Amino acid sequence: MMRHVFVAIIVVLFGLIFARMTGVYVELEALRPLAEQYVTRAPVELGTPNIITGILITYRGFDTLGEVAVLFMVAASIGLLLKKDDAPARAATAKTTAAKPAPSSAKSLLPKTEAAKAAAARSAAAKANAGNRAESAGTASTGAKAAGAGKAAKSVESQSEDDDAPRREPSEIVRTGTEVLLPLIFTFGAYVIVNGHLSAGGGFQGGAIVASGVMLMLLARPGASLNVALLSIIESFAGVFYVGLGILGLILAGGFLDPRFLPKGEFGAFISAGAIPLISALLGIKVGAELSVIIDRFRS
Repeated sequence: MMRHVFVAIIVVLFGLIFARMTGVYVELEALRPLAEQYVTRAPVELGTPNIITGILITYRGFDTLGEVAVLFMVAASIGLLLKKDDAPARAATAKTTAAKPAPSSAKSLLPKTEAAKAAAARSAAAKANAGNRAESAGTASTGAKAAGAGKAAKSVESQSEDDDAPRREPSEIVRTGTEVLLPLIFTFGAYVIVNGHLSAGGGFQGGAIVASGVMLMLLARPGASLNVALLSIIESFAGVFYVGLGILGLILAGGFLDPRFLPKGEFGAFISAGAIPLISALLGIKVGAELSVIIDRFRS
């Protein structure tokens, strides 16, 4: 009963929260003062037609830096948690090797005393008596046990065969679609990155598109592997250069990640908006490399 009451209260609260959006939503006739400042001053100060990119890279530069740092920590944590550890396997191999008995040839070289010979004879006689008693106990139970052991061995063998079975190859549709779409995905991702200061897009969006192309490639080619070490180096250098551009803006312009230490250029031209295209390119490289490493870690 209490569970139903709790669910009803939650539903009512959600209804109150979204009531303005569904019933009494009124479109603003004028921009708020802060939004008006962004819309009117960003094109003049930054020289970029895409106001959103200018806001994210310049006015909210510290926030973007924090997002990049969070993504880096996620990639590093996943790499640490999903890293393959071969130490238990090596320890088990060493333990098995140490537990192996000495060879029979070495045993034959050891001298046997008379007492040891007598003990061996008594042990052999006891084993022979036990074997006779077990044989007289009947063959029915022995046959049943042998059948059960055979079934268990077969099940273990089939399970090991299932574990060692190769992965199913991707279909012809996936392979052909990858050959057609992969160049288009990478080209579109690069376009979104380098053209983010002029139209919709930017470093984060373009990097995510490039990483989606990497995921499609790994799905179509299960045996392929990424050079994680190279991607990590590229990602690290992109992050260092990104912070370096921010420091240059702090020294040569008005603040951290201020792109105006480079000329704004002609409004709407491809090479314009100061250092915003460079910052966007570094963000795209960093995000694409980090997401690709995360995808490869989960795949492996």
